[in-house]
Amino acid sequence: MPEGDWHTEPRSQVLDLLRRHWADQLRVAYVSSALPVYYPEEPRFAPDLLVVLDAEPRPRDKWVCSAEGRGLDWGMEIHVGGDRKTVARDNVHRYARLGIREYFIFDGGLLTLEGYRLTHPGACVYTRMVPREGRYSSEVLGLEIQVEGDLLRFWSGDSPLLSASERIRQLEEQYRGLLERRIAQLQAEMARMKKSQR
Repeated sequence: MPEGDWHTEPRSQVLDLLRRHWADQLRVAYVSSALPVYYPEEPRFAPDLLVVLDAEPRPRDKWVCSAEGRGLDWGMEIHVGGDRKTVARDNVHRYARLGIREYFIFDGGLLTLEGYRLTHPGACVYTRMVPREGRYSSEVLGLEIQVEGDLLRFWSGDSPLLSASERIRQLEEQYRGLLERRIAQLQAEMARMKKSQR
């Protein structure tokens, strides 16, 4: 069942962050949301978010592993309870069996994050990740992830990845600072000119 804004807003935020992050990297990655995924001899599924490294970031209407020549590298489910929670738990076994290297579950109701990783190639069972100081380290993405407020925060080293609205606010503050400095400079120049005219 659809989960409304509590489901779509975190998903949209993460999709935007990851797409902008990978657009700035030398390495390419395909990032998508709720895309139908087809593995051979498996029922179709559609993770809330997915990443495939070294895959061309072009629009697709589905991901067919046999046609693309590879499966997913990273997946995330976002839920606020109900049936989606059961599906997410079932995916811990299914995604590991399919070789999806990392899988995260964000509970937007409880504001919790869980991370799972395949510890070596050929592993078919996930190891649950242990956060350090509240952050989960994603080896696939090369980023750290944590719950901050009611959303997810992604970090590249010590720098947070900013959402579009955060980036706009940051630019507005920088512009305001430049404007205030310029006004102060002009006022100082005017004061000097008045002094010199006396």
